[in-house]
Amino acid sequence: MNDIQKTKVARKTKRPEAARFRFGYLVHDVSRTRRTLIDHWMKPLGITRAQWSLLSALSRSGNDGMMQVDLARLLEVGKVTIGGLVDRLESSGHVERRPDPEDRRAKRVYITEQGWNMIRSMISVAEKMNRKVMAGVSDEDLETVERVLLAIKNNIKEALNER
Repeated sequence: MNDIQKTKVARKTKRPEAARFRFGYLVHDVSRTRRTLIDHWMKPLGITRAQWSLLSALSRSGNDGMMQVDLARLLEVGKVTIGGLVDRLESSGHVERRPDPEDRRAKRVYITEQGWNMIRSMISVAEKMNRKVMAGVSDEDLETVERVLLAIKNNIKEALNER
């Protein structure tokens, strides 16, 4: 019995909430296995999950750089961990630390040209991987999944604000 058949069976049982619990498992499992697949596809580029996560986070911030403490918070890691990660990326030439324009004692992390080249390579690999992963999923189904996931994400944010 494949996963789709199992989901249909769960919905037909006397416990319809089982399908809702299965949804949470599937979201988690898809996220976990997708990260594993990205690791596999990025390995030939010589970049680790932590490194591509940091470069991706920096690239989304524009070209303003980020404070290490903000990167640590965003990536949900400790300050020591982010410091070591930035050290390795700086040693490999992908990022550089520069004084913060408003507080010279603080350093901001910026992507270098070599880092931007790596990001372009990462995007190319990710596009190929996404085409493979999304094979057989219609545009309409994808739009539905995105709409549902965004609604759930917003519900989670609201629930977090209630406490």
